[in-house]
Amino acid sequence: QLTLVESGGGSVQAGGSLRLSCSISGHTYIWYCMGWFRQAPGKEREGVARIDKDDRIVYIDSVKDRFSISQNHANHTLYLQLNSLKPEDTAMYYCAAYKRPGGLCRTGLPKEADFGYWGQGTQVTVSS
Repeated sequence: QLTLVESGGGSVQAGGSLRLSCSISGHTYIWYCMGWFRQAPGKEREGVARIDKDDRIVYIDSVKDRFSISQNHANHTLYLQLNSLKPEDTAMYYCAAYKRPGGLCRTGLPKEADFGYWGQGTQVTVSS
């Protein structure tokens, strides 16, 4: 059982940056695939990025070269660095996880149906 708590959201102007953090507790999370999702008003939740035990990473095309996912096993924290933010990045951002053999993620983009553990979300608002 994992508990995920996000922080770091806020309001910024276009072109600005934010760093989201996800504090992880409750189990040896190294055996989990970790991901970030977002949900804009009126839209479905979409996977933004995911990372496995060995730091293999996948991003959706719309955030490549702007966002960076990372993790610190020592302090049990997952991060998402958001750079060059655009108004269309405005959404609630969620940290999520699922347990996999060897801590490896399934291939491809993160899919909501795969993830069984979720945080409460942190709001990111980007103004033009």
